[in-house]
Amino acid sequence: MAIIRRLLAAALGAAVVAASTPATAQTTSAQSWPHRTVKLIVPFAPGSAADTTARLFAERLSGRWGRSIVVEDRPGPDGLVALSAFVGARDDHTLLFANGGPVTINPVVHDKLPYDPRRDLVPIVSASDSYLTVAANAALNVGTIDALVSRARAEPGGLTWAATAGLPQFIFAGFVKRAGLDMTQVSYRDFTPALQDVAENRIGFAVTALLPLLPLSQAGKVKLLVITNRDRSPAAPDLPTAKEIGHPELAADGCQGFYGWRDMPQDLRERIAADVNAVAADPALAARLASVGQALRVGTTGDFVAMIEAQRIQIAAIAKALALQP
Repeated sequence: MAIIRRLLAAALGAAVVAASTPATAQTTSAQSWPHRTVKLIVPFAPGSAADTTARLFAERLSGRWGRSIVVEDRPGPDGLVALSAFVGARDDHTLLFANGGPVTINPVVHDKLPYDPRRDLVPIVSASDSYLTVAANAALNVGTIDALVSRARAEPGGLTWAATAGLPQFIFAGFVKRAGLDMTQVSYRDFTPALQDVAENRIGFAVTALLPLLPLSQAGKVKLLVITNRDRSPAAPDLPTAKEIGHPELAADGCQGFYGWRDMPQDLRERIAADVNAVAADPALAARLASVGQALRVGTTGDFVAMIEAQRIQIAAIAKALALQP
C-alpha cells in the first residue's frame, strides 16, 4: 500500500506541474506547429490598412498551415489594448500583427507599459510597409520640403502642422526641431478632420499615410511634398523620397509585421517567416496591398529585427532632441 500511495502522489504531483505550466513554456515543434486554431491580434480598427493586410496574410497562411486563423481587432490608444491582450494570452498559438511602435515609440512616451518591449514582443517577420507623406495645403504655394523650410523661417510661429500619432508625428517633430523651425502642432483625437482642415487651408501641413491624401492631391487641394519611405510609391511615382531630396531626417518606413510570444523558439520564428515569404510570392497579394496604400515588405527574421532596432535608435534620438519625458 505504501508503494501505491507513493506512486499516486508522484502522478498527482506531475499532473499539478503540467497544469500549472503556461503554454509558452511548453515545447513547440516548428515542424508540427500549429496544432490548432491560431489567433492573430491586430491593434487597429476593422477596415484599416493594417487590418486588411493582416487578413490577406491570414487567409493565405491558413491555407498553407491547414488551420483556421482568427483575426481579432483590438484598437486603442498606442495599441495598448491589443498588446495587453496579446501578452496576457500566454499562448503559443496567439500572434501579434503590428508596426514597430510598441517597441520603438511606446517606451519613450509611456512611463509604464503592460509588457516588456524587448522580451514580450518577439519579431518574426515583416509583411508590409505603409507609405507616409508630408502634404501642404495648396493655398500656401509650397511645393518642396526646402520651400517649407524657407517659408517657416520667414514666418516664425506662423505655420501649423498635424500628424497621425506615432511614427509620422515623431518624424516630423524631429525634423522641425533639428531644422530650428518655429511651427505650431495642432492635435486631433481623430485625424479625419485634419485631412479636411489641410484641404480647406485651416492648417498648413499634414503628415500621414499617402492613401487618404491622394484624392485631395488629385483635386488640387493639397500638394504632396515627399515620401518618407525608402522607395517611391507606385501610386505617386513622381513623388521623391526623403533621401532623394537630401532630407534623410524625414526618412521612415511604416513597416508592419508579425510578432510572437516571449521565449518563442528561433526555429519556429524562421519557419513562420519562411511561410510568410512563400505566400507573399503571390502577385495578387502585392496588388491588393497596393490598393490600400501598402507595399509588400518581407524578408528574414533578422531583417525585421534590424528594421525595428534602426527605428528604435531613430526614435530615441528624436525623443532626446525634443527633451521628451515619458
